[in-house]
This record gives sequence, C-alpha cells and structure tokens, in this order.
Amino acid sequence: QVQLVESGGGLVQAGGSLRLSCAARGIFFAIANMGWYRQAPGKQRELVAGITNGGTTNYADSVKGRFTISRDNTKNTLYLQMNSLKPEDTAVYYCAATNPNRGWTAFGSWGQGTQVTVSS
Repeated sequence: QVQLVESGGGLVQAGGSLRLSCAARGIFFAIANMGWYRQAPGKQRELVAGITNGGTTNYADSVKGRFTISRDNTKNTLYLQMNSLKPEDTAVYYCAATNPNRGWTAFGSWGQGTQVTVSS
C-alpha cells in the first residue's frame, strides 16, 4: 500500500522560507516520477513542481526561481525548498506520483497534505 506523508508546513511571513518533505512508502521510489501540488481555498489543485526519476525538473511559472524540488532516493523522500514566499503561495501542499508525459498529471495515492500559510 502506497503511503505518502508530507511535513514541514507552517506559518511564515512574506519573504520567508520553508522546506517541505514527503516520505514515501510502498512504492519503488527511485523509479517514480514525483511532484508537489497545492490547493488553495476555492481553487483547483495545481502542479507546483515535478521531478523525474532521472532528476529532470519542471516548475510552475509562478514559483520559478523561488522553489526548488529535489529527491533523496536513499531516504525515499521528496523535498520542496520554498524561498521568497508570497501570500499567494498559501495552500495545502501535497506530493504524488506524476506522469511527465501527460502534463505532469498526478496519479495514485495522495497524502494528507501540509498547510503553508504566508502572512503579508
């Protein structure tokens, strides 16, 4: 059974930083393409960043230059370093397996998410 556990969210002032983690169990993490997604109140869930099993990355335009996605296959963990945070980054952040060949669409299990709140 696939289990994804996100952590690292919190309340931060605009301009601050957070580092999110996603611990993955029940999947062969090293060959999985993974992504970070977020959902703000009243909005659809959207891709934030993705990383292939070979390390190729993809970012939403709104976070380019501010966020960095990475992975540690020895720890089965996905990371999202978020710098220069803005109030519009406020959302629940999720990790999921993703398909880069289908527009980085997520598939499979979702974790419980981690709340990120950026105050102005």
